[in-house]
Amino acid sequence: MTAVSGARPVPLWIDSLEGNANPRPALSGSTFVDVAIVGGGFSGLWTAYYLLDKNPSLNILVIEKEYCGYGASGRNGGWCEGALAGGTEKYAKRSSLEDALRLERAMFETVDEVKRIIDLENIDCGFTKGGHICLARNKPQEERQLAELRAARSRGFGENIIRRLESDEAKQYLNATHIKSGLFFSPCASINPAKLVCGLAEAVELRGGRIVEGTTVLSIDGTSVMTSHGEVNADVVIQATEAYTRDLKGKKLDFLPVYSRMIATEPLSDALMAEIGLADRPTFNDGRYIVIYGQRTDDNRIAFGGQGNPPYLFGSKIDSKIEGNEPSHEVVWKALIDLLPQLKDVAITHRWGGTLAIPRNWLPGLRYEKANGFGILGGYVGEGVAAANLAGRTMADLVLGSETDIVSLPWVGVKARRWEPEPLRWIGVRASRRLMGSTDLSETRTDKTGKLAMKVAHLLRGD
Repeated sequence: MTAVSGARPVPLWIDSLEGNANPRPALSGSTFVDVAIVGGGFSGLWTAYYLLDKNPSLNILVIEKEYCGYGASGRNGGWCEGALAGGTEKYAKRSSLEDALRLERAMFETVDEVKRIIDLENIDCGFTKGGHICLARNKPQEERQLAELRAARSRGFGENIIRRLESDEAKQYLNATHIKSGLFFSPCASINPAKLVCGLAEAVELRGGRIVEGTTVLSIDGTSVMTSHGEVNADVVIQATEAYTRDLKGKKLDFLPVYSRMIATEPLSDALMAEIGLADRPTFNDGRYIVIYGQRTDDNRIAFGGQGNPPYLFGSKIDSKIEGNEPSHEVVWKALIDLLPQLKDVAITHRWGGTLAIPRNWLPGLRYEKANGFGILGGYVGEGVAAANLAGRTMADLVLGSETDIVSLPWVGVKARRWEPEPLRWIGVRASRRLMGSTDLSETRTDKTGKLAMKVAHLLRGD
């Protein structure tokens, strides 16, 4: 028996849905629509929502293999964070620093845009804009955070966006172990992502969109989508399939599907919650290489995640049995207890996993080929809750030909080269993860920066 053995092997977020949401009917034969959107997660649904908001007459069909929110949209850490994984410098290389900063500011504003739609559509998903705290728990983490803060100041962002926390102040936010300092980033909110994606799907339907579930897309050929239940032809096809892109014919190497795991505690007493902190529900992590992430839910649980093992399956395989890998969840639990030992005797009620999509250049983006009527968006490297909103808004404007400020942001038109063939992918992911994990241990033990790991991290991201 392990600390996670008694937990339900289902996502807390999906388990919290009333009746676990009734499935929608599958496609009932071939059809023609104005816009066909492949994928019923945040990217596809936000695209449909904004298209219908701007042109209610459009005939839009969203095609989902399982149910809306089945993938990363219903399994993630619930961070609606105004940030992109790619980084300002890499987007600046594609355009200019001024344009990259426009993108950064647009992401800050996207958190409030998500809140606007939540309020407008009366979606109850526990949205709380409490910011984000990243702890530095050894000297190398602290040095990297100071460099990040200097870079933010050089780009003109003040304490209203990001600020340093001394040890005592950081501990007031989160009473964790070994705190040296921290960073507080304000454009971030905690949410229940499954409730948001379900509410968004209902809003799309109320605006006239149609969603079919239990319908597998086999291939996309131009503006023709071949499914398990018939062919869909459209004027425009939008691909919003994230990690599951690997299942589409000819697209197996477009993204790398990487596994992450999460656990959730039972609801905590007010006394224990007061001891831990997180009074305003900030999301939290620390500065290690093997990423961890957590939040306080609106019913006083701690939902916490990390990579676990294995992070990647040979051949870009996706296997639902791996999502429930108990030893991986035990690794995540140990990371949580190392951070918050107050939770050692608290029951773990849920454990789950899912896949996120990583493009070869680690740059999230979108593109729309007007001549072909084809668009694609995604590859958020695990930071897609807010990013999918901006991507969906932008895709809607591109499809409609609207000359808005966001259609010229430098993530528009991003296209990564394909991933390497096997066994290179498998060897690269496993070797780099082992190096990053050992570097985290070394930095904690010696307080010295792992320079090789930093070089490898930059190499992997194409910096």
